[in-house]
Amino acid sequence: MLSCFVLSALPFLWPTVLSSAATLDDLKQLEITCYVPSYLTRGLLLQNVEITYDGIQENEDQNHPLPLYSIQYGNGWNATFTIESAREGVGDRNIMADEENAEETEIKSPFGRMYLIYRPKGKDGRKDEIIANWVSDPNMNDEKGKAPDSHPVLGRFHGFSATGMTVTEFTKIIQSLHPIGNDKAHTPTLTANAPAPEKPAAEKSALKIHPKVFNMIDSWVSDAESPVATEINLNAVEKNGNQFNEDGLKQDGDWLIYSLPDTGGFMRYRVLEAKGNHYKIEYQENGGGTLTTASTIEFDIEKRHIRLNGSPMTIHVLRVTSYNQK
Repeated sequence: MLSCFVLSALPFLWPTVLSSAATLDDLKQLEITCYVPSYLTRGLLLQNVEITYDGIQENEDQNHPLPLYSIQYGNGWNATFTIESAREGVGDRNIMADEENAEETEIKSPFGRMYLIYRPKGKDGRKDEIIANWVSDPNMNDEKGKAPDSHPVLGRFHGFSATGMTVTEFTKIIQSLHPIGNDKAHTPTLTANAPAPEKPAAEKSALKIHPKVFNMIDSWVSDAESPVATEINLNAVEKNGNQFNEDGLKQDGDWLIYSLPDTGGFMRYRVLEAKGNHYKIEYQENGGGTLTTASTIEFDIEKRHIRLNGSPMTIHVLRVTSYNQK
């Protein structure tokens, strides 16, 4: 276990006030440094931005607001990436340290070495939860360097966490972090071995569901009626790696393509619209010949409560709301 993971708790935790919903543009107006990723994976989309204000102590400027921010991205069912900030009173985020199925590691980040804890154990596979320890921004380092016992004004701690993704995916997001609206001031430099920031996520496919899911919705060309399946259990898709093998998946511009090794054909889709948990895609399929079929599918990703082997459980489903065959 990495002993460096623990960050000693500061003596006070001051309340935050005046919570408000916000946008990324609102973060650009704050005097503190707010970080956002230029790379996102697994269909993550912006879900929530919030600005809060830390309580002002008696010996601090009562007319100087002390903002904090938080951001959450999600794919509508199992994957999330969350950014939090704090001014003081932060403690150890290592809440899984005593779990037998949790494991720690260290990665390179724009902030230097970053310590993570995740579960379940193992280098490979998607994790139920990944939590990074708090890191301090340049303003925090400057203020604490000048007066270690002072209360920070512009400096902030930043915490990052995720669910439903691999440690490699999490690392790529972390290494793409940069200040929003303040790229020239305190812009982090990636380490020599870190990959360069990729194409902004907004320009990529806004969804990552195996194209075979949409193959289940389409009927055969020789059949008369579509759609065939109108509700699909995405939890089962996630776990059934034999049927929904990811080895043949690749991103080609806007298209997520699954190649059919036996025939030379393909299944592919691109996102036309995305709003919250509602998506509109164009799906194309080729069996290996000259004919390529196409359809436009709209759907929502929703929760369903079912019973499996007599026990209640919650699943995420893709529910078709509109279908047009071209």
